[in-house]
Parts: sequence; C-alpha cells; structure tokens
Amino acid sequence: MTIVDDIRSVEEEIRRTPYNKATSHHIGRLKAKIARLRDEVQKRAASKSGGEGYGIRKSGDATIVMVGFPSVGKSTLLNALTGASAEVAAYEFTTLDVIPGTLEYRGARMQFLDIPGIIRGASLGRGRGREVISVIRNADMILIIIDVFRLQQYDVLVKELYDAGIRINTDPPDIVIHKSARDGIIVNSTVDIDLDKKTIQSVLSEYKIHNASIIIRKNITIDELIDAIAGNRRYIRAITIINKIDLADQHTISECRNRFPDAVMISADADRNLDLLKERIHTELGFIRIYLKPQGKPPDMDEPMIMKNHSTVADVCSTIHRDFVKKFRYAQVWGRSAKHAGQHVGLAHILSDGDVLTVVVRK
Repeated sequence: MTIVDDIRSVEEEIRRTPYNKATSHHIGRLKAKIARLRDEVQKRAASKSGGEGYGIRKSGDATIVMVGFPSVGKSTLLNALTGASAEVAAYEFTTLDVIPGTLEYRGARMQFLDIPGIIRGASLGRGRGREVISVIRNADMILIIIDVFRLQQYDVLVKELYDAGIRINTDPPDIVIHKSARDGIIVNSTVDIDLDKKTIQSVLSEYKIHNASIIIRKNITIDELIDAIAGNRRYIRAITIINKIDLADQHTISECRNRFPDAVMISADADRNLDLLKERIHTELGFIRIYLKPQGKPPDMDEPMIMKNHSTVADVCSTIHRDFVKKFRYAQVWGRSAKHAGQHVGLAHILSDGDVLTVVVRK
C-alpha cells in the first residue's frame, strides 16, 4: 500500500466516524496522521526529482501567482494586465512553463506568474503539481481564477492549496510549543478553548511529541493545532476572480455574486473590470509610498520607494542597503506618521503612505 492509499484510507475512516466529544481525540489523531503523510509525500517527491522546480526569480515589489484550472483564461489575463506574450489557445495545458509578466501600477512593480493549470490531485504531485505548488508557496499573493460557468472549480482549488500546506486569507494560529525532556504535555491557555487536553495529546503523539509546554492565546481548531505543530504552512493573501462574465447571462452573474460576494468579476478577453482588479490587488498587498529626501536637498517625488503597510524606518534602511541599519544615527519624517514636520525618529518608527523620509547614517 502506498502513502497515497494510506491517506485515502484515513480520510475514509474520518468520514465514517461521527464527530462528538467522545471521538474528538480520535479524529484529531487521524487528521494529524493525514497531515503528516501529506508532508511525507511532498518530501519524497522533491527527493525523487532532485528538488528541481520552476526556476523563477522574484522581482519587483510583489509576486502574484495566477491559480486556476487549465483553460480558465490565466494566459489571457496575464497578457491583458502586463502585455506579456503568453500563448493562448482553446485547449487544455497550453501553459507548460511558468510565464512571467510585470505590471507597474501607482508606483509599484508587480510580478505576475502564469503557472500550469492546477488539477485535482496536484497537492500529491499529479499534473506537475509539486513544481506548481512550489511556485505558489513563494508568492506574496494568489489570484484564484474560476470560470463563470464552473464555480465548483473554487472548492477543488482551495482544497488542493490547503492539502499542500497553503493557507489563504488567514493568520497563523497563536500557539507556542516548547518541547521538553519530561513532565508530559502541559497546556496553558489565556482564553477558553474548545479542544480538551486529551485531544491535544492525541494530535501531538502522532508527531511523536510526548513532553512539551503548549501556550494558546486564541481559541483554535484541531487543524490549526496541526498547522502549528507542522510549522511549515504558508499564509498568503488571495483574491477570487470570476472570469468570462461577458459570456454569461444576468441570472448566472447573480448566482456568482451571491456565492462569492468579495470576488472580482472580470472578462480578460473583453477587457472588463481590469482596472478594478488592479486597484484591488494593489490595496490587498498593502503598499505605501515613501519619498526619500537627501539631507539639504528636495525629496524625490517622482520615484517613491514602495513598502508594505506597517513598515518601519528600519525596513526602509534594510531595503536601501544592509549597512544603513548598522550605521544608523537618526531619521527625519514629514507626513502623516510625524507629530510635526521633520520629526526626529528612530528605527522603530512606523511609516505611513506618502511620508517623506531622510535617513542619516554615520560616515
């Protein structure tokens, strides 16, 4: 029996087991076993292929991966957004390699990657799934693109991403695990939690953890506990895009809006709502513009430095040059984050969009 067979067997056992307080610890251990087996499949696939994947160098201020079934319109959208020359055809698996394109929008340079279409079983290696998943895990954002007439594609795509250890639009669980040599499992919680100690012990035992101190600061599910133990999950922002709306009637459009109220409805082929999509991507990435001002000179208002929300002076210094943090003396800020014009601040100062910044370093 292969590992994939083992996974399917455990999944079937979970489906057959009624969930209640008496079975929660057993189901927890089964879920932990599936997660561990899936990680093992991916490790073996990487080892078998020599660890080779798609050699794509990240560039610009953010990398955005376009995820969808074959022939959903990813290549057409890439061409419409960036002017890239991705081959477009009306048959499946047109895209066999990763095709990059770059969009400059409101001062930010965003790299888009059109990857081969994900199919069911990609997380277990089907359809070049391992290589595709490796590209997705390194992205700053995922565009989940589905056909207006095939809304069921969404559930398959999200499941494949989840099974590959990719968590979309969520934060890591607030759990700290300190392994120890003795004293068993000690659970400390600052809030009321639904999981009992027996369930937590069952999950930990699947990972051969029998002595540890667990600190939980927010109510968690079994799956979130498993994610914290595994420690290899990726948490990525995602936008759902419904494509080909130019081909749909009003009833179909209404169904899409009801099921996916936050989705961006577009037609890549007919150039509909692409400006709306660009703005949504820019907003979700949380870009801010910082204008640098050399000492005694006017600021450069034509070429802002693009940073992320909540970036500090230290983040800007690290982006300019690694020595700037080490040689930092002080900085001056003009703008929304400053209490007054030209305020002297330190490395921990959090910047706002449109701030003007002077950094002074030791010679």
